[in-house]
Amino acid sequence: MSVLNAESVQRVGPGSQGRQELAAVIAEVEKVLAGKRGAVEMALTALLAKGHILLEDVPGVGKTTLARALSRALDLPFGRIQFTSDMLPSDVVGTMVYHPQNGGFEFRKGPLFASLLLADELNRTSPRTQSALLQAMSEGNVTVESSTHELPTPFFVIATQNPRELYGTYPLPESQLDRFLISISMGYPDAELEKSIIRGHNDSNLDLVKPVLSREALLLIQNEVAAVAAKDEVVDYLRRILQATRESTRFEVGASPRAGIQLLRASKAIAYLRQRDFVTPDDVRSVAGPVLVHRLALRHVSQGSGGRGQVEAVLEELMNMVAVP
Repeated sequence: MSVLNAESVQRVGPGSQGRQELAAVIAEVEKVLAGKRGAVEMALTALLAKGHILLEDVPGVGKTTLARALSRALDLPFGRIQFTSDMLPSDVVGTMVYHPQNGGFEFRKGPLFASLLLADELNRTSPRTQSALLQAMSEGNVTVESSTHELPTPFFVIATQNPRELYGTYPLPESQLDRFLISISMGYPDAELEKSIIRGHNDSNLDLVKPVLSREALLLIQNEVAAVAAKDEVVDYLRRILQATRESTRFEVGASPRAGIQLLRASKAIAYLRQRDFVTPDDVRSVAGPVLVHRLALRHVSQGSGGRGQVEAVLEELMNMVAVP
Protein backbone atom coordinates (compact mmCIF):
# COMPACT_ATOMS: atom_id res chain seq x y z
CA MET A 1 0.00 0.00 0.00
CA SER A 2 1.16 3.53 -0.67
CA VAL A 3 1.04 6.63 1.43
CA LEU A 4 -2.27 8.50 1.34
CA ASN A 5 -2.36 11.55 -0.86
CA ALA A 6 -3.89 14.88 0.13
CA GLU A 7 -7.23 14.18 -1.58
CA SER A 8 -7.79 10.88 0.22
CA VAL A 9 -6.72 12.44 3.52
CA GLN A 10 -9.61 14.89 3.33
CA ARG A 11 -12.06 11.99 3.20
CA VAL A 12 -10.91 10.53 6.53
CA GLY A 13 -13.98 10.64 8.76
CA PRO A 14 -15.44 9.07 11.88
CA GLY A 15 -15.62 5.31 11.59
CA SER A 16 -14.22 5.08 8.09
CA GLN A 17 -10.88 5.45 6.39
CA GLY A 18 -8.91 6.68 9.37
CA ARG A 19 -9.55 3.51 11.34
CA GLN A 20 -8.88 1.34 8.30
CA GLU A 21 -5.50 2.96 7.80
CA LEU A 22 -4.63 2.49 11.47
CA ALA A 23 -5.44 -1.20 11.11
CA ALA A 24 -3.07 -1.24 8.14
CA VAL A 25 -0.35 0.39 10.29
CA ILE A 26 -0.72 -2.37 12.89
CA ALA A 27 -0.53 -5.03 10.17
CA GLU A 28 2.68 -3.52 8.80
CA VAL A 29 4.35 -3.35 12.21
CA GLU A 30 3.37 -6.96 12.96
CA LYS A 31 5.37 -8.08 9.92
CA VAL A 32 8.48 -7.62 12.06
CA LEU A 33 7.00 -7.67 15.58
CA ALA A 34 4.67 -10.64 15.83
CA GLY A 35 2.87 -11.42 19.05
CA LYS A 36 3.02 -7.87 20.39
CA ARG A 37 -0.39 -6.53 19.33
CA GLY A 38 -1.03 -5.02 22.76
CA ALA A 39 2.24 -3.05 22.72
CA VAL A 40 1.59 -1.78 19.21
CA GLU A 41 -1.92 -0.65 20.13
CA MET A 42 -0.70 1.10 23.27
CA ALA A 43 1.99 2.94 21.28
CA LEU A 44 -0.62 4.08 18.76
CA THR A 45 -2.94 5.06 21.61
CA ALA A 46 -0.25 7.37 23.01
CA LEU A 47 0.47 8.83 19.57
CA LEU A 48 -3.19 9.42 18.69
CA ALA A 49 -3.74 11.13 22.05
CA LYS A 50 -0.75 13.42 21.32
CA GLY A 51 1.25 11.89 24.17
CA HIS A 52 4.41 9.86 24.63
CA ILE A 53 5.14 6.32 25.79
CA LEU A 54 7.68 4.80 28.18
CA LEU A 55 8.72 1.18 27.63
CA GLU A 56 10.06 -0.38 30.83
CA ASP A 57 11.59 -3.75 30.01
CA VAL A 58 14.76 -5.79 29.72
CA PRO A 59 16.86 -5.60 26.53
CA GLY A 60 16.02 -7.77 23.56
CA VAL A 61 12.22 -7.88 23.65
CA GLY A 62 11.55 -5.66 20.62
CA LYS A 63 11.46 -2.07 21.90
CA THR A 64 13.73 -0.68 19.17
CA THR A 65 11.99 -2.75 16.49
CA LEU A 66 8.63 -1.33 17.57
CA ALA A 67 9.88 2.25 17.28
CA ARG A 68 11.54 1.78 13.90
CA ALA A 69 8.64 -0.16 12.42
CA LEU A 70 6.14 2.47 13.53
CA SER A 71 8.22 5.25 11.98
CA ARG A 72 8.25 3.39 8.65
CA ALA A 73 4.56 2.49 8.66
CA LEU A 74 3.63 6.06 9.59
CA ASP A 75 6.20 7.56 7.20
CA LEU A 76 7.63 9.76 9.95
CA PRO A 77 11.26 10.93 10.17
CA PHE A 78 13.00 8.76 12.77
CA GLY A 79 15.61 9.78 15.33
CA ARG A 80 17.41 7.83 18.02
CA ILE A 81 19.35 8.95 21.08
CA GLN A 82 21.36 6.38 23.02
CA PHE A 83 21.58 8.04 26.42
CA THR A 84 24.78 7.78 28.45
CA SER A 85 25.95 9.24 31.74
CA ASP A 86 28.25 11.82 30.10
CA MET A 87 25.68 13.19 27.65
CA LEU A 88 24.94 16.92 27.76
CA PRO A 89 21.65 18.73 27.01
CA SER A 90 23.26 20.21 23.88
CA ASP A 91 23.87 16.66 22.61
CA VAL A 92 20.09 16.23 22.59
CA VAL A 93 18.72 19.64 21.70
CA GLY A 94 21.48 21.05 19.54
CA THR A 95 23.94 23.90 19.85
CA MET A 96 25.00 27.23 18.39
CA VAL A 97 27.83 26.90 15.86
CA TYR A 98 30.14 29.80 15.03
CA HIS A 99 30.87 30.54 11.36
CA PRO A 100 34.13 32.49 11.03
CA GLN A 101 33.31 33.40 7.42
CA ASN A 102 30.53 35.77 8.43
CA GLY A 103 31.28 36.08 12.13
CA GLY A 104 27.84 34.82 13.12
CA PHE A 105 26.27 31.91 14.95
CA GLU A 106 23.85 29.36 13.55
CA PHE A 107 21.70 26.88 15.45
CA ARG A 108 22.57 23.28 14.57
CA LYS A 109 19.64 21.01 15.47
CA GLY A 110 20.25 17.94 17.60
CA PRO A 111 18.69 14.49 17.17
CA LEU A 112 15.68 15.70 19.18
CA PHE A 113 14.26 17.21 15.98
CA ALA A 114 12.58 14.08 14.64
CA SER A 115 8.88 13.29 14.38
CA LEU A 116 9.35 9.90 16.05
CA LEU A 117 12.20 9.82 18.54
CA LEU A 118 13.53 6.71 20.28
CA ALA A 119 15.03 7.84 23.60
CA ASP A 120 16.95 4.70 24.50
CA GLU A 121 17.82 3.99 28.16
CA LEU A 122 16.67 7.41 29.31
CA ASN A 123 17.49 6.63 32.95
CA ARG A 124 21.20 6.27 32.12
CA THR A 125 21.71 9.98 31.59
CA SER A 126 21.91 12.79 34.14
CA PRO A 127 18.81 14.60 35.44
CA ARG A 128 19.94 17.76 33.65
CA THR A 129 19.92 16.01 30.27
CA GLN A 130 16.70 14.17 31.08
CA SER A 131 15.07 17.52 31.78
CA ALA A 132 16.10 18.90 28.39
CA LEU A 133 14.18 16.10 26.67
CA LEU A 134 11.20 16.11 29.00
CA GLN A 135 10.74 19.88 28.73
CA ALA A 136 10.64 19.54 24.95
CA MET A 137 8.05 16.75 25.29
CA SER A 138 5.87 18.97 27.42
CA GLU A 139 6.14 22.23 25.49
CA GLY A 140 6.74 21.11 21.89
CA ASN A 141 9.69 23.45 21.47
CA VAL A 142 13.18 24.21 22.77
CA THR A 143 14.88 27.47 23.66
CA VAL A 144 18.56 28.00 22.85
CA GLU A 145 20.30 31.33 23.41
CA SER A 146 16.92 33.06 23.93
CA SER A 147 15.61 31.79 20.57
CA THR A 148 12.68 29.35 20.46
CA HIS A 149 12.73 26.49 17.97
CA GLU A 150 9.56 24.53 17.27
CA LEU A 151 9.70 20.74 17.16
CA PRO A 152 8.14 18.79 14.27
CA THR A 153 4.43 18.05 14.27
CA PRO A 154 3.62 15.39 15.21
CA PHE A 155 6.34 14.87 17.82
CA PHE A 156 6.24 11.45 19.43
CA VAL A 157 8.76 10.05 21.93
CA ILE A 158 9.21 6.35 22.64
CA ALA A 159 11.51 6.19 25.67
CA THR A 160 12.98 3.01 27.15
CA GLN A 161 14.55 2.05 30.44
CA ASN A 162 15.63 -1.22 32.00
CA PRO A 163 13.86 -1.50 35.38
CA ARG A 164 16.19 -4.30 36.50
CA GLU A 165 19.34 -2.17 36.52
CA LEU A 166 19.84 0.44 39.22
CA TYR A 167 23.64 0.82 39.24
CA GLY A 168 24.76 3.83 37.22
CA THR A 169 21.22 5.03 36.54
CA TYR A 170 19.23 8.14 37.40
CA PRO A 171 15.61 7.13 38.07
CA LEU A 172 13.08 9.59 36.69
CA PRO A 173 11.26 11.55 39.41
CA GLU A 174 7.48 11.46 39.51
CA SER A 175 7.17 14.94 38.00
CA GLN A 176 9.08 13.79 34.92
CA LEU A 177 7.41 10.39 34.67
CA ASP A 178 4.18 12.36 34.41
CA ARG A 179 5.32 13.62 30.99
CA PHE A 180 4.57 10.15 29.61
CA LEU A 181 0.95 9.46 28.77
CA ILE A 182 1.45 5.68 28.86
CA SER A 183 3.97 3.26 30.37
CA ILE A 184 4.02 -0.43 29.48
CA SER A 185 6.19 -3.52 29.70
CA MET A 186 6.35 -5.50 26.46
CA GLY A 187 7.21 -8.81 28.11
CA TYR A 188 8.64 -11.99 26.63
CA PRO A 189 7.07 -13.78 23.61
CA ASP A 190 5.10 -16.99 24.08
CA ALA A 191 6.88 -20.35 23.70
CA GLU A 192 6.05 -21.04 20.05
CA LEU A 193 6.88 -17.54 18.87
CA GLU A 194 10.14 -17.53 20.81
CA LYS A 195 11.19 -20.81 19.17
CA SER A 196 10.48 -19.28 15.77
CA ILE A 197 12.53 -16.19 16.66
CA ILE A 198 15.44 -18.32 17.87
CA ARG A 199 15.38 -20.31 14.65
CA GLY A 200 15.61 -17.05 12.72
CA HIS A 201 12.17 -17.28 11.14
CA ASN A 202 11.15 -13.85 12.44
CA ASP A 203 14.14 -11.69 11.61
CA SER A 204 13.35 -8.01 12.02
CA ASN A 205 13.67 -7.06 8.35
CA LEU A 206 12.37 -3.50 8.47
CA ASP A 207 12.41 -3.30 4.67
CA LEU A 208 9.22 -5.37 4.82
CA VAL A 209 7.39 -2.49 6.50
CA LYS A 210 5.77 -0.10 4.03
CA PRO A 211 4.33 3.37 4.71
CA VAL A 212 0.54 3.26 4.85
CA LEU A 213 -0.34 6.59 6.48
CA SER A 214 0.76 10.12 5.67
CA ARG A 215 1.66 12.81 8.17
CA GLU A 216 -1.36 14.86 7.07
CA ALA A 217 -3.72 11.94 7.60
CA LEU A 218 -2.25 11.26 11.03
CA LEU A 219 -2.79 14.87 12.12
CA LEU A 220 -6.43 14.71 11.00
CA ILE A 221 -6.93 11.43 12.86
CA GLN A 222 -5.49 12.99 16.01
CA ASN A 223 -8.12 15.73 15.74
CA GLU A 224 -10.84 13.11 15.25
CA VAL A 225 -9.66 11.29 18.36
CA ALA A 226 -9.94 14.49 20.41
CA ALA A 227 -13.56 14.77 19.24
CA VAL A 228 -14.57 11.26 20.42
CA ALA A 229 -17.53 11.62 22.80
CA ALA A 230 -17.42 10.75 26.51
CA LYS A 231 -20.71 10.85 28.42
CA ASP A 232 -20.92 12.26 31.93
CA GLU A 233 -21.40 8.83 33.50
CA VAL A 234 -18.21 7.58 31.85
CA VAL A 235 -16.23 10.61 33.02
CA ASP A 236 -17.65 10.11 36.51
CA TYR A 237 -16.55 6.45 36.39
CA LEU A 238 -13.06 7.63 35.46
CA ARG A 239 -13.08 10.14 38.31
CA ARG A 240 -14.09 7.46 40.81
CA ILE A 241 -11.11 5.35 39.76
CA LEU A 242 -8.87 8.33 40.52
CA GLN A 243 -10.60 8.83 43.85
CA ALA A 244 -10.08 5.17 44.75
CA THR A 245 -6.31 5.57 44.34
CA ARG A 246 -6.39 8.63 46.65
CA GLU A 247 -8.40 6.88 49.34
CA SER A 248 -6.30 3.72 49.28
CA THR A 249 -3.82 3.36 52.13
CA ARG A 250 -1.55 1.29 49.87
CA PHE A 251 -0.44 4.19 47.67
CA GLU A 252 1.82 7.04 48.78
CA VAL A 253 -0.11 9.58 46.70
CA GLY A 254 -3.21 9.10 44.58
CA ALA A 255 -3.67 9.99 40.94
CA SER A 256 -3.94 13.71 40.21
CA PRO A 257 -6.55 15.56 38.14
CA ARG A 258 -3.95 15.82 35.37
CA ALA A 259 -3.71 12.03 35.41
CA GLY A 260 -7.48 12.05 34.86
CA ILE A 261 -7.10 14.30 31.83
CA GLN A 262 -4.49 11.93 30.42
CA LEU A 263 -6.68 8.92 31.14
CA LEU A 264 -9.60 10.44 29.24
CA ARG A 265 -7.36 11.26 26.28
CA ALA A 266 -6.07 7.68 26.17
CA SER A 267 -9.62 6.32 26.53
CA LYS A 268 -10.72 8.32 23.50
CA ALA A 269 -7.77 7.03 21.48
CA ILE A 270 -8.39 3.37 22.32
CA ALA A 271 -12.11 3.83 21.57
CA TYR A 272 -11.16 5.18 18.14
CA LEU A 273 -8.88 2.21 17.52
CA ARG A 274 -11.80 -0.05 18.47
CA GLN A 275 -13.94 1.47 15.71
CA ARG A 276 -16.13 3.68 17.91
CA ASP A 277 -16.72 7.42 18.23
CA PHE A 278 -17.65 7.25 21.92
CA VAL A 279 -15.89 6.08 25.09
CA THR A 280 -17.15 3.15 27.16
CA PRO A 281 -16.20 2.14 30.72
CA ASP A 282 -14.30 -0.80 29.21
CA ASP A 283 -12.13 1.64 27.26
CA VAL A 284 -11.31 3.52 30.48
CA ARG A 285 -10.47 0.33 32.32
CA SER A 286 -8.30 -1.07 29.52
CA VAL A 287 -5.96 1.95 29.54
CA ALA A 288 -6.14 2.83 33.25
CA GLY A 289 -3.18 0.57 34.09
CA PRO A 290 -0.82 1.90 31.38
CA VAL A 291 -1.80 5.51 32.15
CA LEU A 292 -1.64 5.34 35.95
CA VAL A 293 0.99 2.71 36.83
CA HIS A 294 3.99 5.07 36.53
CA ARG A 295 2.15 7.80 38.43
CA LEU A 296 1.53 5.69 41.55
CA ALA A 297 3.93 4.41 44.20
CA LEU A 298 3.27 1.84 46.92
CA ARG A 299 3.73 2.74 50.57
CA HIS A 300 6.46 1.10 52.66
CA VAL A 301 8.27 -0.30 49.62
CA SER A 302 11.96 0.34 49.03
CA GLN A 303 13.11 1.66 45.68
CA GLY A 304 13.54 -1.10 43.12
CA SER A 305 11.44 -3.67 44.98
CA GLY A 306 7.97 -2.27 44.30
CA GLY A 307 7.80 -3.14 40.61
CA ARG A 308 5.07 -2.19 38.18
CA GLY A 309 3.50 -5.63 38.58
CA GLN A 310 2.68 -4.92 42.23
CA VAL A 311 1.26 -1.50 41.41
CA GLU A 312 -0.85 -2.98 38.61
CA ALA A 313 -2.19 -5.67 40.95
CA VAL A 314 -3.28 -3.12 43.57
CA LEU A 315 -4.80 -0.89 40.90
CA GLU A 316 -6.73 -3.85 39.49
CA GLU A 317 -8.12 -4.61 42.94
CA LEU A 318 -9.26 -1.03 43.37
CA MET A 319 -10.94 -0.91 39.96
CA ASN A 320 -12.82 -4.12 40.79
CA MET A 321 -14.43 -2.25 43.66
CA VAL A 322 -15.50 0.76 41.57
CA ALA A 323 -19.07 0.48 40.32
CA VAL A 324 -19.32 0.36 36.52
CA PRO A 325 -22.09 2.52 34.98
